[in-house]
Order: sequence, then C-alpha cells, then structure tokens
Amino acid sequence: MKAIKTILKDCYIIEPTVFGDSRGYFFESYSKNKFDSLLGQKVDFIQDNQAFSKKGALRGLHFQEREFAQAKLVRVTQGVVMDVAVDLRPNSESFLQHLTIELSEENKKQLFVPRGFAHGYIVLSDTAIFNYKCDNVYNKASENGVIYNDSDLKIDWNLDAEQFIISEKDKILPTIKQLFK
Repeated sequence: MKAIKTILKDCYIIEPTVFGDSRGYFFESYSKNKFDSLLGQKVDFIQDNQAFSKKGALRGLHFQEREFAQAKLVRVTQGVVMDVAVDLRPNSESFLQHLTIELSEENKKQLFVPRGFAHGYIVLSDTAIFNYKCDNVYNKASENGVIYNDSDLKIDWNLDAEQFIISEKDKILPTIKQLFK
C-alpha cells in the first residue's frame, strides 16, 4: 500500500499492492497501522457506508460542519466513478482548489479526503457501488454542501448535464461565494 500526495494539502490517493495469479487477486484494502503510518497521522474511522447508484447519479458536494466534520476514505468496489474533493479550509494553501480522480473496481485506488473538504462523485459506468469510511458520526443539523455546478469551481463532471441524476437537496446547495461571504 502506498500514499500519493495530490495537489490538495493533506488529501492522498491510496494505491494498494495487488497480488494476482491464476485464481484472481488479493489486496489489503485497509490496515489501520499502515494507513496511519503512510499519512503520518492517526485517523480513527468509526463507520463504513455503501451506496449503489446508476449512471449519471451525482452525489455532492457534501460536508459536515464544526465538531461533526468528517474525514473519509473512499473507494469503488463495482463500476467507475469520478470522485471530487474540494478544499474548504480558509487557511490551507490549496483553499478552494479541487481534485478529480477516477475510482474504479479495476484500478482499486482510494482517496483520503480530510476534514474540512467538500466531497462528491458522479457515476460513469452503468451502475456503481461506492464505499467509504468516516471518522466521525453523521449529524443532520451539521450537513452542508456546495452546488455541483458552482461557476467558481468549474468542475468538469465528465458527462453531459442532461445525464445527471441529482437529488432535490443537492440542486439547492449554496455556492462558494454564499458559503464564504
């Protein structure tokens, strides 16, 4: 397992070491000791979540505020998604920058998204199963987000907007300017 720095401070791509033979493959998807050592910090994940989605499903950009902020370790176990992380930490050198990465069952990559980031993804395959670990409990009163088509972020979602499947809640999220006014 190795951690690869990204353009976003404290956000890492995690690549497993995959062992394959005539039977198939094996890899360690998570080891707390190795993960903490790779990142140089202690992260205590307390919950695993899974979502099944159809092509064009756009989930995000979400985050939890204040004491309910969450770090996440995300991966895809079936299908392909384009994953997006946005640094919302005003004192960060990568403040308001975003990263996009394709996560798939084939590449087996994971993305560590630290606290203080908005996160989302869009399904590029017919269907996908998206898994993620969280280091804090979910609190409905603390949920927030950034609108997926924010003109300041200019995220290319890799599909035509007519293909998007978006929840009503995600269609009315605030812009970056509204969040930081």
